[in-house]
Parts: sequence; C-alpha cells; structure tokens
Amino acid sequence: MPPAPLLPQADRPAPGLRASAGIIAAYFVLQFAVGIAFALAVGVMESFSRADLGLDAAIRTALAQPSMQALVAILSLGVAAPPTLWLARRTWPQLWSLAQPPGFGFTPPRHLLFFALAVATGLAAPVLGSLLTQWLAHGHAVPQDIQQIGGNTPLGLRIPLVLVVVCVGPLVEELLFRGVLLSALMKRWHVGWAVAGSSLLFALVHLPGLQYQWYALPNLILLALLLAGLRLRSGSIWPAVLAHGANNLLAVAVWFVTVNPPG
Repeated sequence: MPPAPLLPQADRPAPGLRASAGIIAAYFVLQFAVGIAFALAVGVMESFSRADLGLDAAIRTALAQPSMQALVAILSLGVAAPPTLWLARRTWPQLWSLAQPPGFGFTPPRHLLFFALAVATGLAAPVLGSLLTQWLAHGHAVPQDIQQIGGNTPLGLRIPLVLVVVCVGPLVEELLFRGVLLSALMKRWHVGWAVAGSSLLFALVHLPGLQYQWYALPNLILLALLLAGLRLRSGSIWPAVLAHGANNLLAVAVWFVTVNPPG
C-alpha cells in the first residue's frame, strides 16, 4: 500500500509554533488548575469536619485516599478536554477535516486495515517499550502515577477512570501532538525532524507522571513515533487515537486483574 503524500497543502496555513505551544500548555495548566481547585475544596471541607487539622494537613489527609486521587484525575482530564477541543476547532476550523498536515486528520483513514494496524501497534508498543525501559533501568522500577492511583482505587471508580484514560486522553493528546504540533513543525522542518520534535515533546510532558525517571523517555518516544507514523501513513488521526487508547488500556488492564476491595 503506497504511503499517503506528506507535503503540506499550501492553501491551508499551518498552525504557528507559538499557538501550538500555547494550546498544549493551556491543556496541561488547566488540568493542574482543576486538580488544585478540587484539592482545596476537599481540604476545606475536611478541615471543617476535623477541627484538629489545619488546611494543609487536611488536604494531604484527603488526597491520601485513593478514591480522591482517582477523582482528581477524572475531573482534571474531564474538565480540560472539552475546552481544548473547542479551542482547536474554533481556531483552525479549516484544518479539522483536512487529511494530511497541515490538517488535523479528522477524516476516515485511507484503508480500514489501518484500524487493525492501530490495534496491533497499541498492544505491541507497551510490550516493546517495557523491555526497552527494563534494559535501560537495570532493574529499577518505573512507577506511573496513574497506575498507582488506579491500582488502589475502588472498583466503582476504576471504570470512569479507565474511560477517561483510554478515550478522552488519547483523543486530546493526538489532536495536540499529532495534529496541531506536528503540522506546525512540518511547516518549518523536514517531516522526519518534525516527527522527532513532536515525539520528544510528547515524551517530556509525560515525564512528571513517571516521577522524572529518564529511562522511561525511550519508551514514550517509541510510542510517539509509532503514533506519528500511523497518523501520516493513514491520512487520518483516528488510527493514532485508537492505538494510543489500546496502549493505555493494556497499561491499566492490571487494575481489573487484581481487584482491591474498598477499605
């Protein structure tokens, strides 16, 4: 199957780097702000119910509960995603349904086989990435915040948490990194450098969730490169979204293998 053309279409201007960086920063800052606001609200209520606790101690006590941490993750992603999608749609409406960059690829893929390839990629990427990470880490564990939260969360909250992690997160992140940012970089750089740059930034913004373990970077970069390849070859962003979701689903499947009962 011949690859789709990778040359930007000159009649549709690509997003600028400043605008691309701005919408990506806004998405993650909004997540952080929602998490802080929720933590403050919970801390205030906890301090009212327990007079012996100050606000700082009340926040720490409340957020030590796995259910509260899961709620923070659900709310942060759930609140940040809709305005990000709306802003991208409003800012670049002419690029939304354009197949190749500078378009964002919200169109059907060139062939339905790309969906099968996406599932295979999403399931293989964490396996290959974990082997690479273990080799680089020399036996050190690479904890992930979302896995620690989900593994200790009551079953009733794991289901909405999975839906957010598997559906909402991949959709927004593919729009931002394989849609907006990749298009902006391809406006200035060769496609290979653009893919490398967007993949590196994707890895770096996820590093805090891995507690800044540098040896997790190659795993994230590998995933981003595969997702970018799907995006460009298929002429659609949907295979990358599906692969990203499958990757996340495999990563959190352990939540339902070992169910910790509440309490």
